[in-house]
Amino acid sequence: MKKISYLMGGTSLLALPMLASAQAAIDPNGSLVNDSITNILTFINNTIIPAIIAIGFLVFVWGMFKFFIAGGSNDDAKESGKSLMIWATLGFVLIIVFWGIVNLLTSSTGLDSQTIQNTPQITPGA
Repeated sequence: MKKISYLMGGTSLLALPMLASAQAAIDPNGSLVNDSITNILTFINNTIIPAIIAIGFLVFVWGMFKFFIAGGSNDDAKESGKSLMIWATLGFVLIIVFWGIVNLLTSSTGLDSQTIQNTPQITPGA
C-alpha cells in the first residue's frame, strides 16, 4: 500500500506515460484529434446515415404494401400500414435533421476540408 501511495504522490504522476511507453494523445498541431473526428464524421456521413435511410425506405414500402395490398378489405391491416408509413416519414425527417447537424458541425469546425493549410512549398532545383 505504501508503494502505491508513493507512486501517486508529487511529480511521479507526470512520469507515468513514460513508464507505460504511452503515446501522447495529441500532437502539437492537434492533427491526431482532427483526423479522429474527421474519420468518425465521415463514417457517420457515408455509412450510418445512408443505411438508416435505406431501412426507413424499406419500412415505408412495407407500410404501403400493408395499406394497399394486404389491407384491401382488412381495416386493421390498413391502420397498421398507415402507422408504418407515418413513422417512416417521421424517421426520414429526423434522419435528415441529424444529417444536417453532422454536416453543420463538420463545416463549422473546418473538418470538411481535407487540405492542410500553411504548408511549406518545396520547389525542385531552387
